[in-house]
Amino acid sequence: MEPYKIAVVTDDGVTISQHFGRAKYYEVVSVEGKKIVGKEQREKSGHHTFADNHHDHTNESSEQTATKHQSMTDVINDCKYVVARGMGNGAYQHMEQSNIKPIVTDIKIIEEAVNAVINGSVVDHTERLH
Repeated sequence: MEPYKIAVVTDDGVTISQHFGRAKYYEVVSVEGKKIVGKEQREKSGHHTFADNHHDHTNESSEQTATKHQSMTDVINDCKYVVARGMGNGAYQHMEQSNIKPIVTDIKIIEEAVNAVINGSVVDHTERLH
């Protein structure tokens, strides 16, 4: 199996953020075979970096939303998966269109979730999309 990367949204590098859009970082985990071989933290744009800084997308054009999603994707375009504990429907679809498999998990600890992805036991809780 080819080496690949898993991006996990986080604010502290240990736990998975409950909200994809609000998380400040991606913890990017490199995987070879079934082993974690490296980790790096990357800054992630999100609600904290956009000027309006509120969660209400109702006045946003679809173009503005797409631009925000693109800026969140660009930094992890070398990753095969992105893991969060909550995510908006638009962000989820954007990740899929960018060939990054989004996974909404109920696992709180990054290392546990990454191991679940590696061994194929992770459950994608799409009912948590909003």
